[in-house]
Amino acid sequence: MIIDDQIYDLIIVGTGAGGGTLAAKLAPTGKKILILERGDFMPLEEQNRSNVDIFKRERYHAPEQWYDTAGEPFSPQMNYAIGGNTKIYGAVLTRFRERDFEAVNHQSGSSPEWGVKYADFEPYYTEAERLYQVHGQATIDPTEPPHSQDYPFPAIAHDPQIETIVETLSQQRLHPAPLPLGLTRQADDPTNDSEVSGIVPALKHPNVTVKTGAKVVCLHTNPSGRAVKGVEAEIAGQSYLFLADLVVLSCGAVNSAALLLRSISDRHPNGLANSSGLVGRNLMKSLMTVVVQLSTKPNSGAFPKTVCVNDFYWGDRDFPYPMGHIQNSGGLLTDIIFAEAPPMFSVLAKFMPNFGLKQLATHSIGWWAQTEDLPSPNNRVRVEADKLYIDYTPNNVEAHDRLVYRWTDMLKTIEKEVDGFQRGIMHPRGEIPIQVMANQCGTCRFGEDPATSVVDLNCRTHDIDNLYVVDSSFFPSNASVSPALTIIANALRVGDHLLERLH
Repeated sequence: MIIDDQIYDLIIVGTGAGGGTLAAKLAPTGKKILILERGDFMPLEEQNRSNVDIFKRERYHAPEQWYDTAGEPFSPQMNYAIGGNTKIYGAVLTRFRERDFEAVNHQSGSSPEWGVKYADFEPYYTEAERLYQVHGQATIDPTEPPHSQDYPFPAIAHDPQIETIVETLSQQRLHPAPLPLGLTRQADDPTNDSEVSGIVPALKHPNVTVKTGAKVVCLHTNPSGRAVKGVEAEIAGQSYLFLADLVVLSCGAVNSAALLLRSISDRHPNGLANSSGLVGRNLMKSLMTVVVQLSTKPNSGAFPKTVCVNDFYWGDRDFPYPMGHIQNSGGLLTDIIFAEAPPMFSVLAKFMPNFGLKQLATHSIGWWAQTEDLPSPNNRVRVEADKLYIDYTPNNVEAHDRLVYRWTDMLKTIEKEVDGFQRGIMHPRGEIPIQVMANQCGTCRFGEDPATSVVDLNCRTHDIDNLYVVDSSFFPSNASVSPALTIIANALRVGDHLLERLH
């Protein structure tokens, strides 16, 4: 093993929404910061791009195998690159609702209260929206929480066909609202991400170093086991040991938990920071269904996602429990739907059997229906020998089914009011494969009690004084909207704490 001759003030592992944002926050301190990223810089043509080829093969899947509960291998939908999964996400940056931070009763159970509330997050949401150049409008959606400042940029205009649908939904006393989007406003690469808003600004400071192709495999503690002193990484087939005063993990909820579980020692025989036994447990990843409208009238197939509907977020008159979030997916030639794409087009082909892939995409509009899943200790990440297992059984499924049925009823109304639409559904709930790891969170939940949480309210591990986790692992519950903005805001919040600690 090669021991690096530098001692860093801070090592950040991972460059996604949490790690990339934290790097930008702390870079101006002048402290010596090392960023370790398993992937490399991603070619522009690979970033958030899609064409017909995306629907023919699985793209953006990690070059490794994980295993399901039955021991069957699968290739996870993960992206290892500078920027992490933000390089391939949809740039939807939505605030959690105020009640998402409270204890909420669901039809299938309850989601726990957060130790930090919306009011604590609000200034960091505002900071995050400025950093990621979010375009939106906060005055239409009745569930939108209060903003201390307006979105920094106006909402993106709807495609004409979407505008017609928005008008029809409004006539049905719904509140279709602009979807908050992080954009760079550059025509050649419009989607904002944690490379653009995090890593690139951080690297302008000479005190920041990034090493790519660096797969972190273990964290080593001092003899007492109370502090991490070394971060072991594999680079080009060689083992390196990097030393630092503070270490921050931002590998994603699955990989951060797996790294802790693999970092066993005499002091930590069950994995690092795992005295509670909760590392890897309470994995959540949302329930999602795509509903596809078919149309005899063509569209470009390349219009942006711009609208969401949250009228059913907390339920409706027939179901007094949370149901979830609806948003359009954008033109199906621009939206990356990962492993769901082949089944989607097989469904569309039944309606239009003589159409090719591009023709199918230009005669359809996709909608995501998304529902919160609930924390369960049996849904977990576990490591056995060199294998990583994902044990996950969907829950809260009736609420999700009701959301899908409610939305398809609304589409029936649109079909009656707007000429040219038919209706089809891709992906009944439950068929979404396990490799789709979108919105993963919860494996290192935060809290004040070390017996019931892994990290404290500043995201420092209870067991290890100098170890932090700033990806979505800290979530004690999920929500029905994307976690991306909350991860970014939390990284900024933890950044303020670390600024005090570094001085």
